[in-house]
Amino acid sequence: MRENMNEKCAVVGIFGHKEASKLAYFSLHSLQHRGQEAAGISSSDGEKLHTIKDRGLVMSVFNEDKLATLSGSSAIGHTRYSTAGNDSILDAQPVFARYDLGEMAIVHNGNLTNADEVRARLIKRGAIFQTFMDTENLIHLIAKSEQDKLLDRIIDAVKKIEGAFSLVFLSRTKMFAMRDRFGFRPLSLGRLANGGYIVASETCAFDLVGATFVRDVEPGELLIFEEGKAPQSVKIFEPTPKHCIFEYVYFARPDSSVFGQSVYECRKEMGKELAKIRPVEADLVIPVPDGGVPAAIGYAQESGIPYEMGIMRNHYIGRTFIEPTQEMRDLKVKMKLSPMTDIIKGKRVVVIDDSIVRGTTSRRIIRMLKEAGAKEVHMRVSSPPTTDPCFYGVDTPSKENLIAANMGVQEICDFIEADSLAYLDEASLLRSVNATQDIYCTACFTGKYIV
Repeated sequence: MRENMNEKCAVVGIFGHKEASKLAYFSLHSLQHRGQEAAGISSSDGEKLHTIKDRGLVMSVFNEDKLATLSGSSAIGHTRYSTAGNDSILDAQPVFARYDLGEMAIVHNGNLTNADEVRARLIKRGAIFQTFMDTENLIHLIAKSEQDKLLDRIIDAVKKIEGAFSLVFLSRTKMFAMRDRFGFRPLSLGRLANGGYIVASETCAFDLVGATFVRDVEPGELLIFEEGKAPQSVKIFEPTPKHCIFEYVYFARPDSSVFGQSVYECRKEMGKELAKIRPVEADLVIPVPDGGVPAAIGYAQESGIPYEMGIMRNHYIGRTFIEPTQEMRDLKVKMKLSPMTDIIKGKRVVVIDDSIVRGTTSRRIIRMLKEAGAKEVHMRVSSPPTTDPCFYGVDTPSKENLIAANMGVQEICDFIEADSLAYLDEASLLRSVNATQDIYCTACFTGKYIV
């Protein structure tokens, strides 16, 4: 269970299917975990683009009537968690614009680290911004480019931005998909049953719409989708892979494959590594649902300690505005998570979670387990201490609000009121994801930023 380290965003693109917007809608459902603030879809019927976006979950933004207006055989979609911009409908995506070559829409997963500088230069050149999103920079860069063709304008624009970006562009007749040279954010290519194509942030979207995984879009690669042709590949940047390690730790869905590996299997390996280097005598291994489940299974398998679902999660709680007091904040946790008293009472329990951010939720969970009768509660975390914020598309607290940046392990243990606390170390984490070379960004654990 997470406390103020939020998912990034999700993007999807459908090309060459008569019900493209419906496939985009279902794909966004499977990617809802990556953003719950807003959702949007743009479609093209070959002559003009149609866009619907709003605040809220995918299911609340769209219905059958709205999807019927999104006609055409190509569509792009987005679910948003704000990493740059404000919580406003104007900051929902896709970003749409009309310009001298026609109409265009863009969706973006990531964060542009030079967005402020690019924005300032564009404003000096007369650009008028409608949103606070870094993504809007791309619209202006493309519109102001002196190149004649859209492909060349996109290339011209992406060479002026830095940071993390998985992008999908939609024009009236073409679709383009691209990853930054580091491949920070995942983006995969699939083949639809009718012969069309899908690109999406995670492969779980392919499973839902019956698409076949083809390959990951390569870091620095731009794919061009055009009617009657196989996707064309253009290498814009030399690849320098630095994938976000937190996709494996928490962000991606367990049934996805990201960066070429099963997320579920990697998380189980994290749990196994944790059991090897941070063992403890106990009666039960239980996960903090849902993020800690695969690692807890791995920990139990390696340690031989029985696995139980000692905490049940209420998936229908949503957000609550009633939390101004400590008592109300504690009640909110109890609304989301309920201990299985008959399983826990009198037992020494190992609790597995994927990370500890501020520590306050971990403390409430441990108190809840002890109130339910747990004899001992030992906390084990399947990632290293999170000491530094992310600037590449993850909404992390500032350094002063990250507990591991300000306390040692024993101090954190005392704060969360655990009987013991231990983290997975960086070397073991990298072993868990089969890192045979330096291809992952671990800045959130090390403070060593790539850009």
